[in-house]
Amino acid sequence: MGEINEACTSRRKRIHNDGCSTVKTNGQHVGNGANNEFSKHCSASFADEPSYSSSTRAADGKVRSRMRRKRSEQRRRKKSRPFTLGVYIAVCLLIGFAIVIWTDPSISNSSMSQDTASSSIHSSNRGHDASNNSNANTGKGYERILSKIPNNNSPLTEEQEHEILQAANDELNQFPISVGTHDDGQNPNWETIQHPGTEALDFFNKNSPKRKKRATASEIAGVLSGKKLRGTNIANHVNGDGDGSDGSIEEGYMRVPKFWDPAPYRIIADEREQRNGDSAIISDELPRDGVRRYLGNFGSRLMTTAEAKSIGSHIPNSRDDGEMLETIFVAVASYRDWQCSSTVESAFSRASHPERVRVAVVDQIRLGEDSPCSIPPAGPCDSNPNQATCKHSSQIDYFTVDADLSVGPVFARHLGHRLYRGEYFAMQSDAHVSFVTGWDNEIVEQWHSAKNEMAILSTYLSGVENHIDLTTGKRTSKSRPIMCESDFEGQGAYKHLRHGQQPEGVPYLHEPVLDPFWAAGFSFGRGHFVVNIPYDQHLPWIFQGEEISIGLRGFSYGYDFYSPEKSVCYHFYGRKDVPMFWENVATYRGSGEYGMNRLNAIIHMMPPSTDGNTKDWIRTDELKYGIGKVRDLQRFFDVFGIHVKRQTVEKHLCLFVGRPMQKEFIPFLRKNGMGLDYDRITFRFVDNQKIGK
Repeated sequence: MGEINEACTSRRKRIHNDGCSTVKTNGQHVGNGANNEFSKHCSASFADEPSYSSSTRAADGKVRSRMRRKRSEQRRRKKSRPFTLGVYIAVCLLIGFAIVIWTDPSISNSSMSQDTASSSIHSSNRGHDASNNSNANTGKGYERILSKIPNNNSPLTEEQEHEILQAANDELNQFPISVGTHDDGQNPNWETIQHPGTEALDFFNKNSPKRKKRATASEIAGVLSGKKLRGTNIANHVNGDGDGSDGSIEEGYMRVPKFWDPAPYRIIADEREQRNGDSAIISDELPRDGVRRYLGNFGSRLMTTAEAKSIGSHIPNSRDDGEMLETIFVAVASYRDWQCSSTVESAFSRASHPERVRVAVVDQIRLGEDSPCSIPPAGPCDSNPNQATCKHSSQIDYFTVDADLSVGPVFARHLGHRLYRGEYFAMQSDAHVSFVTGWDNEIVEQWHSAKNEMAILSTYLSGVENHIDLTTGKRTSKSRPIMCESDFEGQGAYKHLRHGQQPEGVPYLHEPVLDPFWAAGFSFGRGHFVVNIPYDQHLPWIFQGEEISIGLRGFSYGYDFYSPEKSVCYHFYGRKDVPMFWENVATYRGSGEYGMNRLNAIIHMMPPSTDGNTKDWIRTDELKYGIGKVRDLQRFFDVFGIHVKRQTVEKHLCLFVGRPMQKEFIPFLRKNGMGLDYDRITFRFVDNQKIGK
C-alpha cells in the first residue's frame, strides 16, 4: 500500500488532479480496466491530502497555465525552425537563378526561342489547344531526368533513355497535330527549300555549258516564284534572301513544313554522341535530324526494339474504356484530281474508328480552275455538316500547291511525308481510291499478324470494278495482287528497273505474304518507315523508278515487304480527261535526266556510260535520302536474280513469290520481330525454265 501511495504522490506532483485515470459515471469513479485498484487507492490518497484554499489553487493554476503556454511556444518554435531555414535557402537560390538568367543573354534567348516554337505549334495544332503548356512542362520533366544522369563517358542505358521518353510522353503522344497550312515566312516549324525543278536546271546549266538549249532565268522563274505557292500572296519574294526570315522567298524557292523531329529524340541522340566521343566529327554538312539519329543513325545500324516501339501515338477507344487505339497517318498526293475529296471522305466514313485517322493531302491544283480537295464531295460543310470530312476536319491537313510547280509524284509525296506527326502507322494511297468498310481495323490486324515490326504491307491496287460495292463499301472479291514482276526498261540515262503488271488471285495463305518489291499506290506500315525512308526531295520528273528507289532504300534499312491478304481500298482506273503532271514538262525540260541519274546512283543501279564519262548527278542530302548499312544492296540483287551490270533479270520470279518464299524466308525472321536476317539467307533465285530450255 505504501508503494501505491508513493506512486500516487509522485503522479500527483506531476499532473495533479489528473493523476488517477478515472471517469465519473452515475456518480461513481470507474477506473481503466486493470488499474481500478490503483485508482481507488489514488482516490483515497487524495482524500487524505490537506485541502487547498480556493485562492491558493487559483494562483497555482495560473502559474501552471503560464508554464504550459511557454513550453508549447518553445516546442512550436523548435518545430518551425527547419521550415523557416528551408524557405530562406529557396528564396536565395531563386534570386540567384534569376540573376544568372538576366545577365546571360544566351540562356534568355534560348528560353525565348523555345517559347516561341511552342506557341507556334500551339497555334497550328487544332487537335490540342493546350499543347503549348504541356510541351513546356514535359520539356522540364525530361530535362530534369537527364540532369540526374551522371555526366561521364558511360553510354546511356536503355532504361535511362526509356525514362527520358516516358517523361516526354505527353508531347510524343499528341494526336492529332496539325502542322498548319498557312505560313508567314517566320514560322519556326517551317523552312525554305529550293524547288527540285529549279535545282536540277541550275545544276544542268552549270555543268553543261556547251548545250544548245539552255534554260533562261525568265524560263526558270516563270512558274517557280513563291507568289504562286499555295495560292498565297508573298509580295517581296524576289528581293529576299531566300531563307524566309524576312517574309520573302527567292524565285525558285518555297516554304514547306519541317520533318517531324521532337526534341526528346534529339536530346538523346546528342547525349549519345557526346558520351561516345563522336561530337568531334560532327559536320555542318551532315543532317542533324534527332529522331533519325536516334533510330539507327540514318541506317548505320538496325534499330533496337525499344527505339522502334518508341514511335507512335495512341488514343483511347471511345467505345471501350481501357483500350488504346493505334493512330493512322494517311498521305495522299493529288494532281488536279476531282476524286480527291471523295477519297478522303471514304477514308473517314468507312473507318471503324475514324477518330484515330489523320489525313494529309498535297493538293496540286490551279486556283480558280480546279475544285480544291478541301471541299467535301457533297458540298461545303456550312451547307452539309454531316459529312465525315466535316466531322473530322481537325484531323485533315490540305497542303495546297500551285499545279505549275508540279514535277511529278516523288516531290508531291515528299511534301506529304513532311506532314507526318508521330502517328503509330503510316499509310500512302492515290487520290482516286475507294475504301472498304472497316478498313482501318482490317489493315491493322493484318499488319500485326505478320509479327514483324519491320513489315510494310504494299501492293498495286485492284480496280473498283468487280471488287467493291461502291455504295456500301463491301468487298465483293477475295482476289488480290502480289508484287513479283519487274524488269529493266527505258534507254540510255533513263533506263531503270520498273515493276510491271502484277499477277492477281485468291490467296492460299491467310496472312500477309512476303514479296521483294514495294508499291507506291498502297503502302502501310509503322510510322518509323516514313521517318527513316522519306521521299527524296531532289528527284524531279521521276514517275517510273520511284518504287524501286523506296524499296531498295527500305530494304537497306532492314524493312520487309508483304502483299496484304485482303485489299482495303480499290483504285479507279481508266479515267478519261484527267490532267497529268506531264503538262509541265516544257518548263523543266532537262531536269528529269539529272533526277534519274541521282536515283540510279543512290541505289547502285547507274547504267554503264556509253562515252566513258561519269554521269553528273546532284549529291545534296545523299545521306538523308540514301542507302542504309543494315543490308547490302548486292545481297538483294543476288537473292532475287537482278543483274545490274547486264541490266537483266531472272524471269519467272512470280513462281517463287508466295508460298515458296514464305516457307523459305520466314524461319529467318528475328526472334525479337525486327525483320528478316538476310545474313542467314543463302537462297538465290535462278530461272529454272530458262535452264530447262
